[in-house]
Amino acid sequence: MSAARRSLRVAGSAVFWLALLTLPLWLTHVGGYTALGTKILVYGIAALALNLLLGFTGGLSFGHAAWFGLGAYGAGMTLKYLAPSTPLAILVGTVVGGVAATLLGPLVMRRRGIYFAMITIAIGQLFYFIAVRWNNVTGGEDGLAGFERAPLHIGPWVYDIHHDAKYYYVVLACFAVAVVIMKLLLASPLGHTWVAIRENRRRLQFLGVRIDLYIWAAFAISGTLTALAGTLNALLFNFTSPQDLHWILSGNFVIMIVLGGMRKFWGPLIGVAIFVVAQDYLSSVTDNWMTAIGLLFVLIVLLFPKGLLGMLGRRGKEAA
Repeated sequence: MSAARRSLRVAGSAVFWLALLTLPLWLTHVGGYTALGTKILVYGIAALALNLLLGFTGGLSFGHAAWFGLGAYGAGMTLKYLAPSTPLAILVGTVVGGVAATLLGPLVMRRRGIYFAMITIAIGQLFYFIAVRWNNVTGGEDGLAGFERAPLHIGPWVYDIHHDAKYYYVVLACFAVAVVIMKLLLASPLGHTWVAIRENRRRLQFLGVRIDLYIWAAFAISGTLTALAGTLNALLFNFTSPQDLHWILSGNFVIMIVLGGMRKFWGPLIGVAIFVVAQDYLSSVTDNWMTAIGLLFVLIVLLFPKGLLGMLGRRGKEAA
């Protein structure tokens, strides 16, 4: 990489993080609101996490909403039934979703293609129906309510996150930590092996690599980070429901990744921003907003098969 391109990348990263740090100050001036920005970051964590499995390892999962929903229910139940502690709620929800993904990983790690996707759907729907039927604990189809995010106590200092802007910075901190973890993983031998599995699975098998174990690791890590996003989503709305476990949400995550570009690290975040903003705007205009988003998805796939960020990267290389 040339010095000019390196400098441009550093400058772009600085602008990106500065924009996120100042988002509550400028988002309202362009027609948005702070909770919308928070939702983009929450879904961004989930989409980036799923992309570890989909874009970098080559495993298509339609059941990642299971870990998202388990994280949400874990956080909500902790606040409602255990203790009014936001850090504890985030920890419990993340651990619950992460442990579930780790324990169920062996069911999918030896499967490929459509069989991989079908098993993940089945797992996700299993948790969905448990949440629907377990009325006394989960609230059933009405969802789990009656909890709220509690202020953070750091020594004598109290950080009241009831205010949307203050909670946004908690989510931003979690987003930054998740991004650093994923960046380090992809730059490690583990991440390079994931990409090698995606590019030529058979060759690695001939080399004696235990591919199933690496896929299991990708599945478990991706599920844990997705559960983290679920905890933050439950705290954002002070509510969760079985819809946070449904395969439709998993499909939405896949759509977000494809929109932005699954072969690029930041591609899913671009897709999340497009999807969430379009959903927020179109749902206020028409009841058929899902049709409009579907048409948008089809157009982007036809015109930009590598996603928006993938196409921009290709044009940048051609210009260079």
